[in-house]
Amino acid sequence: MNITEVLDEARKYLSEENVAFLKKAYVFAKKSHEGQYRKSGEPYIHHPVEVAGILVKLQLDPNSIAGGFLHDVVEDTEVTLEELEEEFNEEVAMLVDAVTKLKKIKYKSKEQQQAENHRKMVVAMARDIRVILIKLADRLHNMRTLKHLPPEKQRRISNETLEIFAPLAHRLGISTIKWELEDTALRYLDPQQYYRIVHLMKQKRAEREQYIEEVIEDIRKSMKDINVTPIDIYGRPKHIYSIYRKMKLKKKQFNEIYDLLAVRIIVKNIKDCYAVLGVIHTCWKPMPGRFKDYIAMPKANMYQSLHTTVIGPKGEPLEVQIRSEEMHRVAEYGVAAHWAYKEGKNAANKKSLEDKLTWFREILEWQNETKDAEEFMESLKIDLFSDMVFVFTPKGDVIELPRGSVPIDFAYRIHTEIGNRTIGAVVNNKMVPLDHELKTGDIVEIKTSKHSYGPSKDWLKLTQSSHAKNKIKQFFKKEKREENIQRGKELVEQELKAQDIDPKEVLTEKNKLEVAAKFSFSGEDDMFAAVGYNGISPKQIVTRLTDELRHKDDKEEKSLEEAAKDVSTNQIVKKQSTGVRVKGMDNLLIRLSKCCNPVPGDDIIGYVTKGRGVSIHRKDCHNVNTETAKNRLLSVEWEGEAQRRKTYNVDIEITGYDRRGLLNEVLQTVTETRTNITAVTGHLEKNNLAVIDMTIAIRNVDHLHHVVEKIKKLPDVYAVRRVIH
Repeated sequence: MNITEVLDEARKYLSEENVAFLKKAYVFAKKSHEGQYRKSGEPYIHHPVEVAGILVKLQLDPNSIAGGFLHDVVEDTEVTLEELEEEFNEEVAMLVDAVTKLKKIKYKSKEQQQAENHRKMVVAMARDIRVILIKLADRLHNMRTLKHLPPEKQRRISNETLEIFAPLAHRLGISTIKWELEDTALRYLDPQQYYRIVHLMKQKRAEREQYIEEVIEDIRKSMKDINVTPIDIYGRPKHIYSIYRKMKLKKKQFNEIYDLLAVRIIVKNIKDCYAVLGVIHTCWKPMPGRFKDYIAMPKANMYQSLHTTVIGPKGEPLEVQIRSEEMHRVAEYGVAAHWAYKEGKNAANKKSLEDKLTWFREILEWQNETKDAEEFMESLKIDLFSDMVFVFTPKGDVIELPRGSVPIDFAYRIHTEIGNRTIGAVVNNKMVPLDHELKTGDIVEIKTSKHSYGPSKDWLKLTQSSHAKNKIKQFFKKEKREENIQRGKELVEQELKAQDIDPKEVLTEKNKLEVAAKFSFSGEDDMFAAVGYNGISPKQIVTRLTDELRHKDDKEEKSLEEAAKDVSTNQIVKKQSTGVRVKGMDNLLIRLSKCCNPVPGDDIIGYVTKGRGVSIHRKDCHNVNTETAKNRLLSVEWEGEAQRRKTYNVDIEITGYDRRGLLNEVLQTVTETRTNITAVTGHLEKNNLAVIDMTIAIRNVDHLHHVVEKIKKLPDVYAVRRVIH
């Protein structure tokens, strides 16, 4: 869309005064982005105009559309939020700030920065839903122009779109944006499958269209008998990503998927919806278990419709969707349909919308409970983006929970105190254990006791919803403060020792208070208590505590570098504890680095540390292959007797297909090589991928290779790799 088309579309529902306001925002954005161009070569202003055009089609208010025009000016130009507030208003400045990425803060990794950006956006969205509507419009146009970016960036952005933005669009009920985001992302993530499905759909298009025409004609004739005039009846082809998911999840071929088309019937009111449903079931036999009444029980994103699958003409399954005109508007535009400008000033409608989106308000609660942005986003993905189950209270109220939820999740959703006092659960009139997985349609009753000692820490492993997890953490935070403080101190000291740092060296009163302030805790007790109840990880605290240790003053650094440079290459000194000889330096503390765990046979190098002697690394370790490290490196070598004298811990990662007995076979194979296992953990990832992390005690590289080759020969093992931290 060009600016004229955007303003013409806005005139359909906005006053001339509001249209003038939008034009002012456009002129301001155009002037601010003057001289900037996109990767496609077109002037940058084209992007904000397209974003505003998407928002106009959703019929949003003038401030939101102005935010669409201006959403990049603070991030990409010299314009400040203060200028925006002065030129427009406080609301526009707030919306622009909420969608502006965080650039001024330095982060350890790109992933951490992205997580912080997403947290900022989601928390702002919980305060004002229009934030995500602007961000979704921004992402939609970026996906439409993704072809101009390099392949690696295309895949990264597409993956992020499928993980964050498409599920958000779904949760907000905006199907028009959701489907386009998913289909476009698939085109870049799996182009072969995408174009294969497109080709297969084209091959049978004529045949399907004729079939649907016949079905629609039959429906129209039958509807005359009940005096219902449809507003519209049409065939809706399944989206490419929907077909792709069905093929992948259910392991089906394209020709095994029958419901490639659905017939959608739009009528005037709810009464007509059910009347038409009766007609459909009279014409064709309904398939058992395939009827869903989303009118009586709407989805959390406010979607309402009747879905039924029948055995249609030619004996093939046919999906039919029946809804009113208002339901259709909400199905296409979701929350945006409720935020349309004509309703924007209606307090009752706004209150109704907020009531329907109470699950969004919980985001603010989660935000306050975790300081880690990546943990916050993972928590969010579980609760908002997973499939949902709908269960009932004994009184018939519907409670929505993430798939996999247990009675404890249900109890905390009812009330915090009910959750804290839970001692048992009855599902469908039968007593069940607290780890019983709830299914859609279950009637759940919670048994409580005033004499309950409160939740168990094991509940954190059982619960699926972030809401329940955070309520349990809150309980331990309040009820067991002293215990949490002590446990937190122990965990921090353990982490320091694991990093070869003396706790006394960094746990000074001054350092503890400074670190507590950096994490916004009121004092060191609050900080250690947070570690104790898993509100923040000990590693995060240790990273901050050791800042000063890692950044000694330049004078000390220079003297150490000079000492490394002046080493005489003729003298060789050996250090008995490590089996390593260091050229040119005597009486130094020598330790093997835990980031790469070097073993005899590895090519190694020494690194002069600040106050902790020489650490020995593998030559390919990323921690010594930096510009700042090159002046602190020393020549070192293994002693001849090192291989005979001791063993060394090595971390390996084994990935394979998740099947019964895989872990036992791996453990048995390692044991058969007469190798000690010092630690082992495992977890599952997507697509039935099992990941086993193992620490083994080995003598040298040859010994390690022997163990790895044995493991690789096991059935269903995909890869074995040595881990460098």
